[in-house]
Formats: sequence, structure tokens, C-alpha cells
Amino acid sequence: MGDLVGTAQRKMNRARDRDASTCGLWSFSLDFYERAGVATALIALQDEAEINVNLVLFAVWLGLSGRGRLDKEAVAEAERAIGSISAEVIEPLRTLRRRLRMVSDTDIQCLRESIKAIEIDAERAAQARLAALAPPPSEADPSQRQADAETNLMLYLGLKAATNPHGAIVHRELQRYALRTSSSLSSLSASRPSA
Repeated sequence: MGDLVGTAQRKMNRARDRDASTCGLWSFSLDFYERAGVATALIALQDEAEINVNLVLFAVWLGLSGRGRLDKEAVAEAERAIGSISAEVIEPLRTLRRRLRMVSDTDIQCLRESIKAIEIDAERAAQARLAALAPPPSEADPSQRQADAETNLMLYLGLKAATNPHGAIVHRELQRYALRTSSSLSSLSASRPSA
């Protein structure tokens, strides 16, 4: 009986860790996306270089939260994890929402807002899939976390996208964000619940 209870408790702890990671990634994404120029830069990278915004945010969060560095295999795994939801849900909703932007009909604009809400729900679901891939946070110091986030960003964006003006804005804001939060970077790490 004790082993069964222990197994159940470990499963509950893993579920709470996953929920905390998902919440941590989503909260970070909302905060980082609101920084000066970041939303515009990410949308431009998305539209011009076919960069997935959720993967950019995941790469940066992974480093800053003390979860380490990505490698090419991890990037590919992350792309696979959100591939279907991105291609089958997020992208078609985004296309429809953008197309309806210019329609002056009030009813259509109400529907457009509903589409936007569903699109955001799908983005959050994609981020939950990404957070589930993340290892637990380490006790890395803030400078190591920043270095990991910068390395992850460069790996995902690639040299061409990282050195264009939009990539440079994201990189600059990553550095500013890291400096601003260096004393509280541990808050990006989901605290592990006690058993």
C-alpha cells in the first residue's frame, strides 16, 4: 500500500511540476512579449523568416529559468511537439483573423475577437506542450542563465534571423530583461513542491 501511495504522490508531484512549468512559460511569455518592440519584432520574424514565436519564447525562457541550453535535437523535438497544433490550428486561425481585420461589419468584428481568443488558447496549449519538454530548473547563476538564453535564441533563430534588425531587438530586450530580473531570475524557475 505504501508503494502505491508513493507512486501516486510522485505522479501528483510531476503533474504539479508540469503545471508550474506551463504557468511559468506562459507568464514569462506574456511579460516578455509586452517589452518595447518585442511583439512587433517577433511578428516580423514570424511573417518574414517563418520563425515560430512560441519557440523563440520557449528558447529564451528555458535559459533564463535555469533549464539550460537547447541543442539541434531539442529544437527539432520542440518543433515536432507543437507542429500539428501550429499548422492545423494556430496558423489557420491567425490567417482568418488577419483577413477579417479589414471587414467593417460589427458582427464580423465580434467573431474576429472570438477567433483571437481561440488563437490565444491554442498558443497557450502549444506552450504547455513545450513546457512539458523542459527539464527541471538548476541553480545556475543569473549570468549563466542569460548566456544560456542567448545561446538558445541564436540556435533557434539562426545567424541570418538573429542578425537582422528584428532579431537584434529580441536579443537586446532579452539582455535588458535579464539585467532587470537578475535578482529574481529564480522566480522563473518553478519551485519544486515538497512531497
